[in-house]
Amino acid sequence: MKLQSILRANLNDPVPMLMSKIWVFLSLSYIFCDVLSNMEMSALRILLEGNIAGIHMTEGFLLSAGISLQIPFLMVFLTTILPFKSNRIMNMAAASFMIIYQVVSFFLGSGNTLHYVYFSAVEILGNAAIIVLALRWKKVVWEVKYAL
Repeated sequence: MKLQSILRANLNDPVPMLMSKIWVFLSLSYIFCDVLSNMEMSALRILLEGNIAGIHMTEGFLLSAGISLQIPFLMVFLTTILPFKSNRIMNMAAASFMIIYQVVSFFLGSGNTLHYVYFSAVEILGNAAIIVLALRWKKVVWEVKYAL
């Protein structure tokens, strides 16, 4: 019953719904940036060698990259079901982590292309928007009146 009331409150509150939609946008942005990066001839050669700027494409590396991609996907769902306080904390933590991850990626890899810088800027701004929304989010108590 508690989950139902949390879900009802979140579905009626525009903030978690907006944050969830931003997480969808960010998820697609991360994917399409990687797709476009893999269309570069130099990136294809490096990927085939299995080594990007000294970083070996091991199973462990790919697992960690996969986990980092799961965070935004998971946040799409969690933003709609978590209670207010833990929702704010999780959104701020996940968005902060993704900003740090994105900034660190500028210093790793095979160089920054124009599309990568563009996508990174959009992704950092999107995550910053989630942090701002979470910080400004005030708990709304919805009264449900039943007509008999």
